[in-house]
Amino acid sequence: MNPEPKTFPTHIVAATGYVFDANDNLLLVKTHHRGWDATGGQIENGESLEEGVLREILEESGITARVRCLVGVYSNVGQHVGHDGVSHIPTKVIFEFMCDYVGGIPTPSDETSEVKWVPRKEVMSFLTQPVVQFRFEKMLNFTGQVNYGAYVTKPAFTVLSDRVV
Repeated sequence: MNPEPKTFPTHIVAATGYVFDANDNLLLVKTHHRGWDATGGQIENGESLEEGVLREILEESGITARVRCLVGVYSNVGQHVGHDGVSHIPTKVIFEFMCDYVGGIPTPSDETSEVKWVPRKEVMSFLTQPVVQFRFEKMLNFTGQVNYGAYVTKPAFTVLSDRVV
């Protein structure tokens, strides 16, 4: 008798890049579904977290950057139907990195309609989504300890865990 094949858990692994320039301005992109946010997205098969976040920064904004440090790890444990109305979205694990600007001109992409540098003290006034506000607040107050949080975004944003590790 053949054993049943193992089923492996399915998670989306994603990374966010908070890019700062030499004047402490933060790069923001206007996305089609979340409004203003930092750059980021899913890590591709065979790609490291740092490679993936730097690729996402470049693809979404036209900016090249360098990873400075890890600032947060988040789990979106909610399961819901995606924007297509059919696909079930699995749990997401998001690694967030503070990055430094290297070069390039802010340029929108297929995923973004606007890209701009925003003074650090004005960033929160651009953000409209509760989950984005939650994660940005943690990053802007980063003290050297990595933030960890778990939450669901639907039907309403709810924080399940929030601490430093």
